[in-house]
Amino acid sequence: MTKNSSSKQQAEAVSGPVWDWAAGHGPVTGALSATTGAFAVATTGTAAGMPPGWALAVGAAGAIGHTAAGIRLRNAGRTIAARAASWLVGAGWTTWAMTNGPLTWAALGSLATIGVGIGAATRSTNLYEEAREEEAIAAEQRQIAEALSAERREIAAEWIDRIQRVCSVTVRVLAVEKWEAGTGFTIDAELPGATTYERIAGHSAALSADAHLPHGCTATANPGIHQGRTLIDVATVNVLETETTYPADYAPLSLHTGIPWGYRSNAEQILAYLREQCALVVGPTGSGKTNMVHVILAGFARAVDVLTFVIDLNAGSAGLSWVLPALQHQPAEGERQLRPGVDWLAGTVDEAHLMLDAVLRIGHQRKISYQSLMTREDTDLLPIGPKIPQIMLVIDEGAEILVSNDKPLKKLAAKILEVIRMLRAMGIRTVLTALGSTASVLGNLMIRREAKVRVALTGGEKEGMDLGKLFPGSRGLKVDQAPYKGAGFMGTPESPAGLFKCWRIKPSQIREIVATTSERHPTLDTVSAQAAGEDYARRWSRDRIAWMHDTDRTPAIPADGDGTEGEPRQGLNLAALREPHPEQADRSDADRLADAFMREIDEQFGTTSEPNRSTTEPRPERERPERPGLNLSALREDRSSAPETEPEPGAEGGPEWLTDAIAAIHDAGAAGMKPSAVADHVGRSRQAVRETLKAAAARGELVYRDNGPHSVYVHPDHA
Repeated sequence: MTKNSSSKQQAEAVSGPVWDWAAGHGPVTGALSATTGAFAVATTGTAAGMPPGWALAVGAAGAIGHTAAGIRLRNAGRTIAARAASWLVGAGWTTWAMTNGPLTWAALGSLATIGVGIGAATRSTNLYEEAREEEAIAAEQRQIAEALSAERREIAAEWIDRIQRVCSVTVRVLAVEKWEAGTGFTIDAELPGATTYERIAGHSAALSADAHLPHGCTATANPGIHQGRTLIDVATVNVLETETTYPADYAPLSLHTGIPWGYRSNAEQILAYLREQCALVVGPTGSGKTNMVHVILAGFARAVDVLTFVIDLNAGSAGLSWVLPALQHQPAEGERQLRPGVDWLAGTVDEAHLMLDAVLRIGHQRKISYQSLMTREDTDLLPIGPKIPQIMLVIDEGAEILVSNDKPLKKLAAKILEVIRMLRAMGIRTVLTALGSTASVLGNLMIRREAKVRVALTGGEKEGMDLGKLFPGSRGLKVDQAPYKGAGFMGTPESPAGLFKCWRIKPSQIREIVATTSERHPTLDTVSAQAAGEDYARRWSRDRIAWMHDTDRTPAIPADGDGTEGEPRQGLNLAALREPHPEQADRSDADRLADAFMREIDEQFGTTSEPNRSTTEPRPERERPERPGLNLSALREDRSSAPETEPEPGAEGGPEWLTDAIAAIHDAGAAGMKPSAVADHVGRSRQAVRETLKAAAARGELVYRDNGPHSVYVHPDHA
């Protein structure tokens, strides 16, 4: 027994029981109060010589007052009568006792009998009033239920007729449940015979039109409790039209309980369970895909058992918002440094290779080192938790990397596919994004098989949005059902594909989440950290993240006054054409300076001396009309003093005959010349001519007009 409890018992022993003087009288206390009051009045009145009629008058007044109060409170008649009778009987006994003496056995016995009667009557009337009140409440509830039932019966009858008319299916509605948000209802219907729910799901658009639902609202049929029943979700309020910010409750999440990615048309959150599943998010430009990537990263940042690795070859833009608040944070004295919202960010191909190599090593080492743990837990999946976190690899436009023909990206794609294919059991999964649900993106069997959590942000864009390929087996999905930014369709193994809306997350919220969840992020387990090695340990080293701090760099401004001081220089910076500074002239002679300028221009613009001289006789220069553009002849050597040499085959300026070809193409005017005609003109093979002209077009000496079999090369003067 505690000290406080013993003290309390001692206090109760000293002071006695505690009376609640504010409590009302019950049957026993009420009868006792009435009888003792009557006895006290009788004895006092007898001793004082009070007229007996006064007691009867007081009793009559009390009976009248209680009768009026009972009527106002709408008490039952028996309750009013019992209370009035109690007053009158008590007043009558008091009058009789004052006349004949209250201290006789007859007076005391009759008073006791009256007390028992009053108690019994009070108990009976109280029970009756309680039963009467409960019956009134039940009647009110029955009335409400009847009204709701009538509304549900009306809805059921309406939709039975509509489904019969549109789908040629006669269903039996078992229940109609209204959504708590008040944005629609769900119909539980029994299907006839061998009819499946797909029969109704295929007419979703027609049912929605027949019901005159608002834009963005649909009637969608889903599987029921068994294959002979279906649940038809009917949205009556378009919640996808309004923009809703990300919930401000940044409470901890877990991978096992689901990560919220948005909300359905019934305003319920939709969760993504990614312990074993990968995810694919597609959306064209302007559909809100980048915003959804931030929503996904926000959910991972809030999770206590997830570490996020991000690959974004577009300068790391998807992850910078989650890294910079921590890198720029200046902790106060005694305050800990913020941890970034993502655990690793790769913005270049080289850094992505380091990340993927580390991830593969982590997965392979986990398979070896955690065998005893999985045996002890009797599972073939690595137990994921705060001590052994799951690694979520978010790759912005990763689906395009997987189908790219670029050689550096092919090597990257091979490693991504190996992660997807090999490391599911070891708690390493991916979230890929893509610009559209095209055949090239979904043609990879690995993506279709592993990415069971799929999102299509349409934004009203129809090109490249094949919902049938992204959600096979789902019928009735149309892009024009979700024409709003951030809206689209989402399907998971637990929830069939349907309309949803992603929250709008603002940069200020990202900074708040980074600060709020800094202490919540798990650390990579020792086995995985050792396998990842120095590449992981030095991921935030100064040389590896220098590009993240390079956010304030501005283009160089001209050194000499040309009327643009203080503004970034537009166009090419041809410093070779400017007057050299005196100190530069002092350090080198004119020839060496010209050579250096020439090498710089050759490296940047691919220019060389014009192949317009022959070893046998000089070729007269053709007159060229003046045209806008670059003229780098000021940097070329004075050919009057240079020995005439023939350009080597394969040189950057092209072979000797290229000048004749360019002149012929110029003379052809705007019509240009085909490569075959040029080959006939210069007497060379078509393959050699085609490659040389292609190189000349790359240098800007010609313009290529692609028109299939009628493709031609045109001189820039006529382009």
